[in-house]
This record gives sequence, C-alpha cells and structure tokens, in this order.
Amino acid sequence: MINIIEKESCCGCYGCVNICPYDCISMKIDDEGFWYPIVDHDKCIGCNLCSNICPTINEIKKIEFNVIPYACKSKNDEIQVSSSSGGVFTNLCEYIIKNEGIVFGAAFNDKFEVEHIEASTMKLCEKFKGSKYVQSKIGDTYIKARKYLQEGKLVLFSGTQCQIKGLNLFLRKDYSNLITVDIICHGVPSPLIFKEYKELISKKFNSEIKYIGFREKDKGWKNFSFKVKFENGKEYSNTHREDLYMKGFLNDLYLRPSCYNCTAKDFRNNSDISLADYWGIEEKHLDFYDEKGVSLILINSRKGKLFFKNIEEKISTLDTDLNYAISRNPCIVKPVSYNRKRERFFNEFRRNNLEDTISKFVNVSMTEKIINKLKYIMLKFKY
Repeated sequence: MINIIEKESCCGCYGCVNICPYDCISMKIDDEGFWYPIVDHDKCIGCNLCSNICPTINEIKKIEFNVIPYACKSKNDEIQVSSSSGGVFTNLCEYIIKNEGIVFGAAFNDKFEVEHIEASTMKLCEKFKGSKYVQSKIGDTYIKARKYLQEGKLVLFSGTQCQIKGLNLFLRKDYSNLITVDIICHGVPSPLIFKEYKELISKKFNSEIKYIGFREKDKGWKNFSFKVKFENGKEYSNTHREDLYMKGFLNDLYLRPSCYNCTAKDFRNNSDISLADYWGIEEKHLDFYDEKGVSLILINSRKGKLFFKNIEEKISTLDTDLNYAISRNPCIVKPVSYNRKRERFFNEFRRNNLEDTISKFVNVSMTEKIINKLKYIMLKFKY
C-alpha cells in the first residue's frame, strides 16, 4: 500500500485514489497546502494497486521514437494572443471537439482554485486557455477518462509531466483513442500560498476577484504580466519580474517537494505530445519569432505524429533543433534546483504575513546570481 514517509516521494497526482477498488484512500492537505494520500487500514485489502501505479516509484517502458521538435503558432491571431504562447493547444481541442471527443485539462473553478475538468464543447475548452501557476487537483478525472476511452470516445488529456505519467500508469494499457499532452512544467506552487495571495490582493483592492491571468501579453509575450480584475471595476497588473507571487514561484520558493526531484521529465511519461514556450526562438529563428507568442511542440510518438497532422493547416510550423530548445527550456529534461531557503520560508510564513515573507526570501545574492548564470552557460554548452 501507499505509505508516504518522505514528502518528495509523492507528486499529488491522485492516481492511488483513482485506482483503489475499495475507496480506502483519501487526500489530506498538509500545512504547506499540498495534498497527500491517507490510507484507511480497516478497508485496505493489501492489493498494492496504488503502489504499482505510483509515478514517483514506477517507471514506464519508454516509447521507441525519435522526438520531432517544431516551433508553432496558430494562424488565428485571436487564439494566439489569448493563449500563453502560440495558441496551438486550442487548435488541438478544436479537432477533438469536432470529432465528438472529450478534453481534460486544468481550469479555474468559481473560487479561482485550479482543478482538472472535462470539456465536450469549445466554450468549456476556453477555461483551459492560459497558464495556471498552482497545482491542479486531478480529482477523479483519471476514472472519467478511462470510462470514455472504454466507450470508444476520442480523449485528449492534458496535464503536467507527472500527471500524464500518473494517467498512463493508471490506465495500464495503451488506448488508440487517447492523446496525451504534457505541459512542460517549472514546478507546481503551493495552493495555500496562492490562496493567501488571492486574499491579500483582494483585501488591498477591497473587492472580490472576477478574473486572474498569469500570462497576460499587454507588455509582450516575453515580458508577460500577472493580472487580476475585480468586481468593483479595478484592476491589478504587474510583470512576472515584479509581481510578488510570480517572483516567489520563479525563485522556486514554494514548489511541491517532489518537483525538485521530478521522475517524469526527460520523456519518461510517454506523452504523445509535449507543449512548452519556445524561449530563445529569436536567437535561432528570427524570421519566425512573434511577440504574440510561439509554442514549442515535441512529437513524442507515432500516434502523436498522426494526430498532429490533423491540425497542420491551422498552424504555422517550423522544424527546429531539439538540443537548442532544451538548452533554453531545461525543464523539458530536468527539474529545477532546490531552493535552500524553502524550509525557512514556510517556517516564517506560518508566523508572519505573506507579503513580508515572500519579499524577504526572493532577494537573490550576487553569489547566487553568478552561480545561476554559470549553470545556464554550462547547460547551453552541453546541448
């Protein structure tokens, strides 16, 4: 049975909850705001299904396929501008919905908590647009996806790299009618920290929140902003370099413990397609660069290659170099480094207010800046 001793050994994918035949596993939130499985030993029969499909302790036999990298952007300007990068995911959704399929992805609920939902219309798929820099709750969507697959419906399931690995292990077989899309992930921040930040900013503007956007392009794709709109008509907007929550996130200050040792990166989750921002494209393909955003698409399987052909007429594509793309977005193959200030941050956060605590811990010393720069230069040379 699942027995979480070290918190870095659980990515919170809900796979164990979904697979348990006797509903004896529930998820409990810890004092950092992350959920972990709790087993009811009175109900457990010791079948070990939960342990056998856990993505942090099990590996999947890797698909034999040479990854095909593309720089991509939607030909529809409206889709491109309203998306995090090039808007290609919306085109993938359109094909699935047109063929009466189901799309699963991360969306805000009415409390601006992030959870996985299913969509059978493009109106619902609109909820998937834009990045959500907080961990999404999978809930029972693995079970729902399996049900649709068994009924013969076309299913597209998107999620972080560990969520897709969890899904593939949960299913325990390959479905020809399933397309998996993993979103290349920097790591997932604490839902508790995000909740506290929402309350902080709502109090400052004396109003309830009606809209949150993590990747607004008012100031450009590369200089994206965190934006909040309020019921009283007021608006908050700041670039990712200045917004307090984004600074803490990008400094890896309050990520889930498993994110620093992710076992789903480097194409170890068997996704059909990987989706990311194509950072640094202006240095490689200046003519293709677009300030409205460019997606990096990695085709990881024969099924993914066949599926991608269905949307080629709706997107602009350019062959690119995988090693270069990895050098500019290393989270494709490796997790972020552990922030040694993390434990002290959470200890202090429990005693003090969030704003002062984040401000105190996001200041980077000159030594740290030099070390980070050297790591970046070494990675570029490596690839």
